[in-house]
Amino acid sequence: MEKSEFLERLKELTAQEDVIAVSGEINELKSKFQDFLTEEERRHQLERMESEHPEEEALPQEDSTRTEFFELYTAFREKKTALASAHKIEQETNLRLKKKLIERLQTLITEEENIGVAVATYKEIHEEWKNIGDIPREKRQEIQNEYSKLLESFFRNLKIYRELKEHDLKRNSQLKRELIDKVKHLTELESVKEIESRIKALQNEFEEIGPVVNEEWEEIKHAYWDSVKAVYAKIHDFYEGKRHQLNENIEKKRALLEEVKTFLAGFESLPTIKAWEEQTQQLLAFQNKWKEIGYGTKKENEELWHEFREQCNLFFDKKKEFFDSLKEGNKKIAEAKKALIAKAQSLKESTDWKETTNAFLKLQQDWKNLGHAGQKTEQHLWKEFRGACDSFFNAKQQHFAEADKQNEVNLQAKLDIISKIESYVPSEDKKKTLDELREFSAAFNAVGKVPIKEKDKVYNAYKNAIDAHYSKLKLEGEEKDKAFFQAKMDSIKANPNAEKLIDRERRDMYQQIQTLKHEINQYENNLGFFANSKGADALKKEVENKIAHAKRKIEDYQRKMKLLAGNE
Repeated sequence: MEKSEFLERLKELTAQEDVIAVSGEINELKSKFQDFLTEEERRHQLERMESEHPEEEALPQEDSTRTEFFELYTAFREKKTALASAHKIEQETNLRLKKKLIERLQTLITEEENIGVAVATYKEIHEEWKNIGDIPREKRQEIQNEYSKLLESFFRNLKIYRELKEHDLKRNSQLKRELIDKVKHLTELESVKEIESRIKALQNEFEEIGPVVNEEWEEIKHAYWDSVKAVYAKIHDFYEGKRHQLNENIEKKRALLEEVKTFLAGFESLPTIKAWEEQTQQLLAFQNKWKEIGYGTKKENEELWHEFREQCNLFFDKKKEFFDSLKEGNKKIAEAKKALIAKAQSLKESTDWKETTNAFLKLQQDWKNLGHAGQKTEQHLWKEFRGACDSFFNAKQQHFAEADKQNEVNLQAKLDIISKIESYVPSEDKKKTLDELREFSAAFNAVGKVPIKEKDKVYNAYKNAIDAHYSKLKLEGEEKDKAFFQAKMDSIKANPNAEKLIDRERRDMYQQIQTLKHEINQYENNLGFFANSKGADALKKEVENKIAHAKRKIEDYQRKMKLLAGNE
């Protein structure tokens, strides 16, 4: 039930005319409202403990609903007290009036000889008697008995009134039997409060009906009391059941309290936020279970609730200490993450997609490794950091989406060049043919990238087409070597992995040069051992030729390395 619903319900109850009838329900509503306020205050304390700035929420908030509720309740109590006092005065007044009527009836019986006057006076007295209303409960039976006896005396003493008396007695018997039926049907009602209210009214009505035929009185009396006892037995069973339920609720709460104590044993050593939050959720589940059990007997219920609340408060105090200790660490993490955000902001406009992508991935890993900066701060920082990351990666995605479109255009352009190479008819002039083949290679290399799934297929088609023409050229010696090396360089440039292939080629040539230099050193060292003889001169000449050949090869490799440099 919400706070406003308590107030609305109190307004409904206090608006009823029968203040006494709703008194118990109003007191019960007040007790529940006080429990609700206590629980609300506990939740507010918990929210302040978990808040980033609990000091800003420390001042109590004005609660108009609470104020209005207790003002309305106080007004009801004052009204009830006033009504009770007035009711008591009214009952005392009614008692005096009935005593006067009894005195009048006594005088009528003993002194009045005129039957007509006696009958008229009796009717007047009896009508006033019925209209007077309640008298004090302790005097009700006594006064009613005295009045009933006087009535019986009146009817016995007045012979003229015998027939009327007999008629009234029979009518009273009928009325009392009808009333007994009404009493019996009360046990069919569900609301015990309604049963209690009606049985009192029916009992008053039964007593006021008057005497019945003597022969029927014992039967009516037993039937009446049997039905009344059955009604009060149901009322008794209800309150006994309620007391049993209250005691049962106390036992359930006592068992739950022990379960909570066991559950909270050792909670001070919880190591992580997650562990504290999991423990909190389980403790909140215990609190919900406590509320679901319902009320118990008042004294035991208050004692158990006080102990249960102490256990919960101890846990939440320790939890607050734990989170307070995290604040300093969170501040340092927040500062480190702000530095990562600044770095991300400086990189988000970069178009060096590969290097910047690696840089962002490292920033993201660094962000993850730093840990959590606190619930509120973390969300704000993460939003800013992610915004910078998304800005770069969205630009990258757009760039490569546009590049993919261009790659499709490049694919068609390269396929067109390959088709031209395949249909090319070489000239008789070798130099012209070589120049034209190099133009094909330059045009192919100038086109740009193609879709990655097509690059190897396109390169192989190009290489096969260009190599077919070079293989048909009748080249010799250095010319052939230079032409084929240039063709090889052109093919490498057309390869998707051109940078790696050129670097590998350069390393291979460098290694060959170093090997040749080593051989030259060995040959030159060996020349000093040859004797000046005819056979030795021949060997010396052979070694000198090898040295010259190695130096020419070195020069050739150096020339090719210059060509490689020009192709980068």
